[in-house]
Amino acid sequence: MSAAAQVTDSSFKQEVLESEIPVLVDFWAPWCGPCRMVAPVVEEIALQYDGQVKVVKLNTDENPNVASQYGIRSIPTLMIFKGGQRVDMVVGAVPKTTLSNTLEKYLN
Repeated sequence: MSAAAQVTDSSFKQEVLESEIPVLVDFWAPWCGPCRMVAPVVEEIALQYDGQVKVVKLNTDENPNVASQYGIRSIPTLMIFKGGQRVDMVVGAVPKTTLSNTLEKYLN
C-alpha cells in the first residue's frame, strides 16, 4: 500500500487545488528511471509529514492534460501546491533533505 495516492486529470482539481493542506505532487511515468529512484523518498515524505502535507502521484503518460497545463517537460518533477496555487517545484531525483527543506517553507 502506497502512502502517496494516485491522482488523475479528472481528480486533480479536487485532490490538489482544493486541498486544505499543502500538496506535494510527484509527476512521474513508469518508464522513467529517475522517477523510480525518487519514489521511495516521496513515500518517506508522505509518512513523515502525514497530516501536514498531502502527497500524491500523477502519471504523466495517463494524464497529459495536467502535465501540459503545468508545463512539465522533464520528470520526475515534484511540485508543491498551497491554496490552489503552485508555490514551488523541484526537478529531478533529489535527496530527501532537499525535498524536506523545500516543503518546510510551506508548512506554517
